[in-house]
Amino acid sequence: MMSKRVLGAALIGAVATLAGCASYRPEPLDRAPNLASRVSDLEGAGNRPISLADLDRMVLRNNPDLRAARAKLGVAAAQVIEADLLPNPQVALSYPFYLAGPNGSDAFSVGVAQDLKSILLRPTRREIAANAASAINASLLWQEWQTLGKARLLFVDIVSGERAEKALQRNRKFLQERFNLTNAAINQGNAPLATLSPDLVAVGDVQKSYDDLERLQLNRRHQLNALLGLAPDAPLPLAGPSGIPRVDAQRIRRDLANLADRRPDLIALQYGYRSEDAKLRQAILSQFPNLAIGLVGGRDNSSIYSFGPQASLELPVFNRNEGAIALEQATREELNREFNARLTAAAGEIGALQSEQALLARQLADIEPRLKEASLIAGKAEAAFKQGLFDERAYVDTEVAQLTREEEKIGVQQALLDGQVELATLIGAGMPPVSIGPEPPPADVLGLFQATAR
Repeated sequence: MMSKRVLGAALIGAVATLAGCASYRPEPLDRAPNLASRVSDLEGAGNRPISLADLDRMVLRNNPDLRAARAKLGVAAAQVIEADLLPNPQVALSYPFYLAGPNGSDAFSVGVAQDLKSILLRPTRREIAANAASAINASLLWQEWQTLGKARLLFVDIVSGERAEKALQRNRKFLQERFNLTNAAINQGNAPLATLSPDLVAVGDVQKSYDDLERLQLNRRHQLNALLGLAPDAPLPLAGPSGIPRVDAQRIRRDLANLADRRPDLIALQYGYRSEDAKLRQAILSQFPNLAIGLVGGRDNSSIYSFGPQASLELPVFNRNEGAIALEQATREELNREFNARLTAAAGEIGALQSEQALLARQLADIEPRLKEASLIAGKAEAAFKQGLFDERAYVDTEVAQLTREEEKIGVQQALLDGQVELATLIGAGMPPVSIGPEPPPADVLGLFQATAR
């Protein structure tokens, strides 16, 4: 009778356990491309030309790669839940049937045991998972930050390229008009054929420059549309390059001091290092033998009942976890060196960009008076040419010189804006500093990061 009760209780326990299990549900792959055909189909799109602030918001909401990367956050959250769970107790049940012998009966035994080592390692498991989740979150933020930087560069290059296209169009129109007039004069016998050759070369050169820029602009727009999840040839009206964060030298020096507490990739490495440090401590704790304690009771074949404690202890004779400890020590040292290398490279890149920005600023300052001078000379040359007091070839050369310096100015201005965007990305401009101390990170730290980026 007692044995039936034991079996019934075990069966009920098994059914209750299975009832709480999750069930499987298939989810087929999404095989349809998800490209928006119009800007209005994108999240966060408005009815006006897109500013830089609009672009930031639209990229964060619509970029396909960022949407896919955010799925990692769910994986990290699940790992934190897994690390926080206690190990299940182990139940052992035996029921050897009585076969032969005097005054015998069926025997049975029931035992329950709990692994103590897993419980003791639970705090370090939680620390490992929490820091790994924070590292994934910070890595995602760095991916978002870099994607924003790329979108901003494309924005600046497209808007600056449109200005350069207009300058080339003016240059092309002027040279084409001079070519047509010279060609007509030759056909009328009023000019020698040799006068047409310089105009022909000049028209060909400016047309090639315009064609090259037109192809480059199309490629830039395709890249920007791809960042937004927009069809390649969907129109994307852009406003002027206002709102680009300007980073001065004094601010850069101030931000360099706490760069490791601002840039998301460096913060991610620090959380990764903390997670690995916890893994090393866990490996050291795992040197101690596994211990399971519990209770066991039952009845033997002579109908004698017994009940009492039981314990099982692993004997660390052949394996004291030396391999795992060595592996975690080497991995921690690798992460330490990787963090320092990334920080060193960032400081070097920022210093190089500062030097380039200073050079570009000087060059732009030098271009301004030269452009003003060229404009003044071109105006005088045009007036003299119309009065018949200036040679046509010299007049064309002065006009081309003025237009060439306008193009040069646009190019330097574009390079300056590109450098500002790159500097803002490298120093994490706008990111709040986060000090990662010895204590576990607060839960809302990376939430603050996400809110700032958006």
